[in-house]
Amino acid sequence: MSDRVNCYRCKHLYITWDERFPYGCQAMNFKSKIFPSQEVYNASGHACLKFSLKPGLSKEKK
Repeated sequence: MSDRVNCYRCKHLYITWDERFPYGCQAMNFKSKIFPSQEVYNASGHACLKFSLKPGLSKEKK
């Protein structure tokens, strides 16, 4: 789907030390087993609204 977000390109993604929940989102303040954007999509059916492109990256997907 084209409306899904790649968390690796988002400035809010962080990797946690928690083996059970390795991915975290600083914007929404939660940790997850899967990418936070996928968690948001599963819960709401919509792309993450907090996505913010990391500085230095272009909007083109590579």
